[in-house]
Amino acid sequence: MIDTTAIIHPSAIVEEGAVIGAGVQIYPFCVIGANVSIGAGTILKSHVVVNGYTSIGENNIFWPFTSIGDINQDRKYSGEPTRVEIGDRNHIREGVTVHRGTIQANGITRIGNDNLIMVNAHIAHDCVVGSHCILSNNATLAGHVHVDDFAIIGGMTAVHQFCIIGSYVMVGGCSGVTQDVPPYIMAQGNHARPFGINIVGLQRHKFSKEAMSAIRSAYKILYRSGKTLDKVKPEIAQIANRNPEVQAFYDFFSRSTRGLIR
Repeated sequence: MIDTTAIIHPSAIVEEGAVIGAGVQIYPFCVIGANVSIGAGTILKSHVVVNGYTSIGENNIFWPFTSIGDINQDRKYSGEPTRVEIGDRNHIREGVTVHRGTIQANGITRIGNDNLIMVNAHIAHDCVVGSHCILSNNATLAGHVHVDDFAIIGGMTAVHQFCIIGSYVMVGGCSGVTQDVPPYIMAQGNHARPFGINIVGLQRHKFSKEAMSAIRSAYKILYRSGKTLDKVKPEIAQIANRNPEVQAFYDFFSRSTRGLIR
């Protein structure tokens, strides 16, 4: 079904069965598969390919040569009807690739709202990217990676399978992330190591001085006390009881499966 207000260039291919919302603009030489849904106001610049069972929300912009929803690079994949789900108001720049999920996970590769995915970034099968994130040029997420809200991943950075990048994290460019990065932290290097709190990011998002002080205290306990994770957890839990921002830091421990960067 194609809304009558959608604008589709004659050279574009929109397969029968695709759902194209109001005001969608599809530029020359785009290819849209039969099981694709595109929400109102979304713009596809030239040469965009959207395949598979892919749902795209409203007011997104896809720049030329992006590939969304195609077959993933997992050799276990056998053609199952897995999905890609993309929210609203995302800017997805030239050459970005987003692959469909696998049945070994929940079958969905998911991107939230208001993200900037820069040139040639790759989001592999079963990844979950939150909202308000930035993936810089050539950032690469391997399968099953989770990136929480407001995280920034620098250019040329690669994130290992199953890693979790916490909220408000800043990972510097040319890094190799092989373990989980707790919220609020700056990380850099190969392998990536912690380099303090992302103070600039927290200030930009209006964190109070009290919240930033509490986060800094939790960071020092975790990374500078010389104690094991099991020993610092009770101390950080006490700070979290008084500061909800630190609670997110503490809760991250139970989510981690690959261990924290140290």
